Amino acid sequence: MFMRFFTELKAAKVPVTLKEYLMLMEGMDKNVIDRRVEDFYYLARAALVKDERHLDRFDVVFAHVFKGLDLVSLEQATDIPAEWLKRLTDSFLSDEEKKLIEEMGGFDALMEMLQERMKEGRGDGEGDQDGDENARGRGRNFPIGADGYHPEGIRIGQDKGRHGRAIKVWDKREYKNLDDQVELGTRNIKVALRRLRRFARQGAPNELDVRGTIKETANKGYLDLIMQPERRNTIKVLLFFDIGGSMDSHIRVCEELFSAARTEFKTMEFFYFHNCLYESVWKDNRRRHSEKLDTWDLLNRYGRDYKIIFVGDATMSPYEITYPGGSVEHWNEEPGAVWMDRVCKTWESVAWLNPTPQRHWTHTPSIGVMRQVIGDRMFPLTLAGLEQAMRELVR
Repeated sequence: MFMRFFTELKAAKVPVTLKEYLMLMEGMDKNVIDRRVEDFYYLARAALVKDERHLDRFDVVFAHVFKGLDLVSLEQATDIPAEWLKRLTDSFLSDEEKKLIEEMGGFDALMEMLQERMKEGRGDGEGDQDGDENARGRGRNFPIGADGYHPEGIRIGQDKGRHGRAIKVWDKREYKNLDDQVELGTRNIKVALRRLRRFARQGAPNELDVRGTIKETANKGYLDLIMQPERRNTIKVLLFFDIGGSMDSHIRVCEELFSAARTEFKTMEFFYFHNCLYESVWKDNRRRHSEKLDTWDLLNRYGRDYKIIFVGDATMSPYEITYPGGSVEHWNEEPGAVWMDRVCKTWESVAWLNPTPQRHWTHTPSIGVMRQVIGDRMFPLTLAGLEQAMRELVR
């Protein structure tokens, strides 16, 4: 069974070596753990997995090989006027949705209502005991609670989103890193990315110059080896991935894009954000609360020759883009639109890839808002859309 576990991990492309497997067997032989599957799981993971990106694959193989066993559960001032941002939000809402929002009093009134309900002890979804669903925040069109519908609301105590309309989520959510070693289902993504190329010979002369060698040898009468720098793609890329929430259903295509980008672009950095860009981003989703990177630093660290690519479905409440405090996870001092505007002013080459089919874009107000904010440089995450985005970036 243990040898099968090792071979299955190899087949799943988890880079485990024979030395690490023997170390695991040695630990088992010396009884360093109790004979419990939970202890074995953690010992095997510590011995065989060297990179957090491979934890998901390890879990899948572990569950497959040891099926039937009980596994442990894994758990500033801005130059964009505020009035313009408010009008931008309203322009993408239907008349019926605007009416419901006006009845509530808007974003500020919603935040005040949440504070009042929390003071009353009713912000946890329990509410009154008389069976009134709205009082409990669990039905119809009440804006605070779970399982209801409202054009803008606060989600509390619900396993996952249903309509993508919540403007605040009162739950802690964990996201996983994208895997950049996924085998592509098609080579066409790589082919599309190859449009974003600019070759030059840079660095140390470590490649044989065949033509130069022939020429110098013919002129001198003896063999004279001529070396030259390797020909490289000098395009520099910053990739920003939207992670979590509605993006969970697009993980596969994002991982394929990530893998292709790592292959094609030798100078590339990537960062994660959630829904909209704000004052900070992160590199590791498991440490996103403790190891954040200041967006201001990114704006000043990377040269103006970088190409900027955002990958996300832009599906959120419009308030997350246009209002201070609109983020679902923290209080943002400045609207997301301000940060997106700064990116577009810092770097000329910016494109947004959206995995949501383009025919559905008009049904989501926030997509229209984001397209306007970035100057209509949003493209579908399809082969045709990738080619359009690459042409936009090389203009």
